[in-house]
Amino acid sequence: IAQQIAARSRRPGSVNERQIDLLNRLKADGLIPKPIADMLHFIRKKGNEANHGLLGSASDALASLRFLHSIAIWYDKAYYSPENVSSSAFIPPRAPNELTPALKAQIEELNAQLSNADRERAAHAARLEQTEAERHKLAAQALELDTERAALQEEVTRLKAVSQSTNAPSDAQLAQSAERAFEYTKLSEADTRDLIDSALQDAGWEADHRTLRQSQGSVPEVGRNIAIAEWRTSSGPVDYALFCGETCVGVIEAKRESKDVPGVLQQAERYARDIFLPVGSTVRGAPFSGAPTDDTGAFEASFKLPFAFATNGRPHVKQMRTKSGIWFRDMRSPNNHAKDLSDWFSPEDLLSKLEQEAVERAKVLAEEPFDYANLRTYQQDAITAIERTIHEGAETALISMATGTGKTRMAIALMYRALKRKRFRRILFLVDRNALADQTLDSLENAELENLLKFTETYGVAGPADKEMGNETRVHVATIQSMVKRVLFGGEDRPTPGTYDLIIVDEAHRGYALDAELRDEDIEFRSTEDYLSKYRRVLDYFDAVKVGLTATPALQTTEIFGAPVYRYSYRQAVIDGYLIDHLPPKRIVTALNQAGIAFKGGEEVSIVDPETGEIDTATLPDDTGFEVQEFNKRVYTPEFNRVVAETIAQEIPPDRPGKALIFAVRDEHADTLVNELKAALQAEYGDLPDDTVMKITGQTDRPRDQIRRFRSDARPQYVVTVDMLTTGVDIPKICNLVFVRRVNSRILYDQMIGRATRLCPDIGKTEFRIFDAVDLYDTLQSMTDMRPVVTNPNLTFTQLIGDLANAPDEESRRIVHEQIVAKLRRRMPRLTFAQAETIEAITGEAAEDLADMLQGKDP
Repeated sequence: IAQQIAARSRRPGSVNERQIDLLNRLKADGLIPKPIADMLHFIRKKGNEANHGLLGSASDALASLRFLHSIAIWYDKAYYSPENVSSSAFIPPRAPNELTPALKAQIEELNAQLSNADRERAAHAARLEQTEAERHKLAAQALELDTERAALQEEVTRLKAVSQSTNAPSDAQLAQSAERAFEYTKLSEADTRDLIDSALQDAGWEADHRTLRQSQGSVPEVGRNIAIAEWRTSSGPVDYALFCGETCVGVIEAKRESKDVPGVLQQAERYARDIFLPVGSTVRGAPFSGAPTDDTGAFEASFKLPFAFATNGRPHVKQMRTKSGIWFRDMRSPNNHAKDLSDWFSPEDLLSKLEQEAVERAKVLAEEPFDYANLRTYQQDAITAIERTIHEGAETALISMATGTGKTRMAIALMYRALKRKRFRRILFLVDRNALADQTLDSLENAELENLLKFTETYGVAGPADKEMGNETRVHVATIQSMVKRVLFGGEDRPTPGTYDLIIVDEAHRGYALDAELRDEDIEFRSTEDYLSKYRRVLDYFDAVKVGLTATPALQTTEIFGAPVYRYSYRQAVIDGYLIDHLPPKRIVTALNQAGIAFKGGEEVSIVDPETGEIDTATLPDDTGFEVQEFNKRVYTPEFNRVVAETIAQEIPPDRPGKALIFAVRDEHADTLVNELKAALQAEYGDLPDDTVMKITGQTDRPRDQIRRFRSDARPQYVVTVDMLTTGVDIPKICNLVFVRRVNSRILYDQMIGRATRLCPDIGKTEFRIFDAVDLYDTLQSMTDMRPVVTNPNLTFTQLIGDLANAPDEESRRIVHEQIVAKLRRRMPRLTFAQAETIEAITGEAAEDLADMLQGKDP
């Protein structure tokens, strides 16, 4: 069945692909609903135990047959012929001669179900004979069912025709058909319990609701993590009691799939009050505060256990939260609310939670001083905003800080404070490419905190290649791509939902892949939508606080993390002297027509935005909606690239301090630009070292090494890329950006601009320049806040001072004042003493004090 689905969905695997990997692939792509995948895994595991370990029982075999019956019905309705498939009850085979009590009980239960079905059919036949009205009613119901079946048949016939044509059905169509067919596969409570057993075993528990039962003598034992079924309480047996050693840490209540799960959770909480516990099995601090006892709002200490779980066996679906997934509540505080999970906690997860005292830790954290890590004021403000948001009970927080303002340094201080005060125990730092993971690990190794100790000398840090994390590991730096493989595609190293309790997502805007170059690490994703879907599912999987860091929030960012709790804009960073302003771009004017290329250089692009230069990008979509594909195809014209290369050679000579970054359309276009630029530079300046110009893309040999070289060495001076260097790469010496491609993503555009904003006093960098060969700036500058503070560099100080004096209101004064400050920052390194005296006369500020302020000595 799994191989047939892979073939029908055009997803052939490798010859030696394991069954577990095939099933996980199909489940991750939505082609097998989670309950069906759970049944298939149940059969696979029981088969492996029987084949390789000579283990298993007749009960396991009977459960496997029952699941296979459901799977077969689902498969035929989803992928073959729904109109001809019977959904009749499962009929067990002839029982073996020697019956175990458990197997006998199973067969009696199944026979009882069959007898009930027979009685229902007989009663239904009797009702048909009662009255003509009832017969009409039943006939109408039958007609409705026939109509639904005909509609389903029509859909399946259409999908068949599509699958047999050259256009295969879309992933969405296949997934929708698979999910719809699951509705025909109803799980009984016994089925749900079998699947729960299997899932609990995967999470590290010993679980078998037929043999590990209190009534059969099962008791908690030191060194064993056991889910003991049918544990006694004063109000009836609870489905499972969870024991870590001799300590009872929680209860689970399971119901058939038609039940709403939050209501079942209330039943589990009742059992947590009424449970009978052996001596010595109580959790430290129990009993815990429960529900109000009366209208006064007083709370009674009532819960004997800290954790309660409930499930109905349905897969976790965010859009159907109350009818799916696993619901969980930490009952140690009345302020803790129920939350939905997609998988079970491991014993280690629950024991770790018992060590956390979130409320008290948050109070201690608020008192932690900022006297280390050399943080700037706005970085401290960002950390305070995050900690306050978490303390108020939020599970997500978004920080918007301009590219180059030190988000990573801020995040390192945030992690250090949280670990020092034991607010969190293990942190996942998530990035979207290997180069950023390396950069983060370097920052952790070099970040000095208290007592001149580096972060990595204080806390254990693991990288993307470390699948096994020791008990001392406190921070795990990983790529989104690797976590998608581990979480959604399964495997032996799959983390549990409680592996991390804080997740920091760097560059959380990830959505600009609309125009990004496909990288090796992205090969698992079939589209941008597929990437975003899996990215969201990974974040939802973990029961952790999620903090997003971005310079460019957009709608898909705020849908996950909420609105930013703190903002520090590019404009403000320029005014404060932490980033570099840029000149309005120089436009490389070309004519793309049948006659070829006409070049006219030197035109300045006018800035037509409102004077404030500020925009709330968090409310904007990423996709700008203008055409790029056809346009980008036309920049491959040889004459076009030659003209662009000659302009770069003339405008950015190799003897000028700083480096240039050139954005090409595709990898082969980057090769063309490299060759043309080498030729243009040679024609203009004579022979230069070959590595003066280089390409750095995903196809470059050892691109991460080349990025380090671009950052640290004198050469290359000119680098052509596609999007390898757009996100998070810190190269302060970049002073020139050249756009030779259009992009359809506002976020990608902002990231491209952000590559040149960093300070670099070593080369006297006071501003950066943009050269635009494709009118990209003119098209997108109204949708971004990465705009120059000094909108007209030709205005003199005298004119600006006049504007300041004539400003009609405070807001206008602020805008002019900011332009004066930004313009002064550009000029400050070159000011003579006489010019400083002139500034003093104009502004009323002492020249020395003003110089100190502009050079950052007194922010």
